[in-house]
Amino acid sequence: GIASVVVGHPLDTVKTRLQAGQGYGNTLKCFLTVYRNESVTGFFKGMSFPMATTGLYSSVVFGVFSSTQRFLSQLRHGDAAAAPSLADMTVASSVAGFVSVAIGTPVDLVKIRLQMQTQPYSKANVKLKPTAPGSPVYRGPIHCFWTILQKEGVAGIYRGTVAMLLRDVPGYCVYFIPYAVFCDWATPEGCISPSAFSVWLAGGIAGAISWGLCTPMDVVKSRLQADGVYLNQYKGTLDCIVQSYQNEGLKVFFRGLTVNTVRGFPSSAAMFLGYELSLKAMKRGQTETNP
Repeated sequence: GIASVVVGHPLDTVKTRLQAGQGYGNTLKCFLTVYRNESVTGFFKGMSFPMATTGLYSSVVFGVFSSTQRFLSQLRHGDAAAAPSLADMTVASSVAGFVSVAIGTPVDLVKIRLQMQTQPYSKANVKLKPTAPGSPVYRGPIHCFWTILQKEGVAGIYRGTVAMLLRDVPGYCVYFIPYAVFCDWATPEGCISPSAFSVWLAGGIAGAISWGLCTPMDVVKSRLQADGVYLNQYKGTLDCIVQSYQNEGLKVFFRGLTVNTVRGFPSSAAMFLGYELSLKAMKRGQTETNP
């Protein structure tokens, strides 16, 4: 999880600005604008909270997916180690998507609020322009979390939950299933497990496919979660979809598509490779401890 955040966060910031911000134009212009106004550190805004929580988030998502697969294999075939069917993987992916939203929504909310804050926090800046888009409101992730909780309650912390469910439940299906398919395809006959390169390649392809296909609902989620700092423009997921379409047309739902797809490859490749290598290391340690 940490590997994925470090690799993917700069592009994630660009994606968020394109989807929820104003005046950034295309991907290249957005890159240059962030760099000129905020230097390299601008690309890493909001990274600390995902970094601190990604261990819990990733372990739960991957753990739920694996455990659900084993449970379904035991239920259907009487053997937890039996190869899962496509239906089993779909159910396991969907369950992982549902569970991920409970943990991931507050993390994504804080991340997006900090990414959209383009000026550094100081008392002088807060007094100067307290309601202007991009003006500083939060000192950091903890301050952001508690401010939202105090002003908007628990419902505020889970703003964008419906949009995230609509993104992540199908999103994890087109994440785990392509990964398993490409891993099987890249693993030679007779090999027990895929090579590190196969894992890296399959994870990257799965990430690019998943993030590319989920971009429309990712746009809606980003807009809902960025909303509420200075204005309350959207009443909910459907209202956000309708307003976005009426104001900017169908193309608005494909904002950040290129960045999402490009970012999906290295971040997911790092995620799956870190996951598989960690599992191998722990299994090796258990074998050495308990021969």
